Amino acid sequence: MQTQTEGLIIKSRDINENDTVVKILTGDLGLISAFANGTKRVKSRTASAAVSPMTYSRLTLYRGRESYIIDDAKAIDVFFGLREDIERLSLANYFCELAGEFSPENTEAHEFLSLTLNLLHLLSEDKRSADFLKPVGELRMLALAGYMPDLVGCQACGNELPDEPVFSPRHAGFFCRDCAPDGEGEPVTPGVINAMRHICTCDDRALFAFRMPDSSLKILGDITEQYLLLQLGHKLRTLDFYRSIKM
Repeated sequence: MQTQTEGLIIKSRDINENDTVVKILTGDLGLISAFANGTKRVKSRTASAAVSPMTYSRLTLYRGRESYIIDDAKAIDVFFGLREDIERLSLANYFCELAGEFSPENTEAHEFLSLTLNLLHLLSEDKRSADFLKPVGELRMLALAGYMPDLVGCQACGNELPDEPVFSPRHAGFFCRDCAPDGEGEPVTPGVINAMRHICTCDDRALFAFRMPDSSLKILGDITEQYLLLQLGHKLRTLDFYRSIKM
């Protein structure tokens, strides 16, 4: 049975001289695996560029017994700007790995696809900084996947916005400084808590429509990364590489 869809190639692996297996994030089918046969042949309809990582493509698929087979692929957007800067490229790779970790398989994933495409677009066009996009992408991805932290109020007393909050990745929420268990939580600011609320709950169109001081952005970046790794339970190769670039 033939299916037509559009999807973002988030990972590829050569299986021989001509054929490739790819992971694709689509809106209607979710995260799928597909074989791209003959991608390196000159006359192949499955052009190599259209099935390369971080390429958004229009795809014609056949459903196999265990995976899809790509019959035709045409690139829609290759995000050229990412290839001009190693920091942006490495962060884009990280976002693709996150999409592969958290997006649902074989069921609709429109919000995950939209988020990942927007992150790659903003990175490619250099419209927002990597330091801004990384925590926004991490926390929004977690919220979409069902890992939104409890940001309603202090985990102990319910205070909606204490003057000196601390965020606890282990408790998936924040405390007033005086309510926090001994040694628990990272100091944050009320502005960081409000930014986290915005990222988790706002309309898609408003997701990137805010700004923060660099000092607050640093705090936000530290706690979103800690929280994500705790929920995931293992390290990410692309994150380690991105960190090495930032050092």
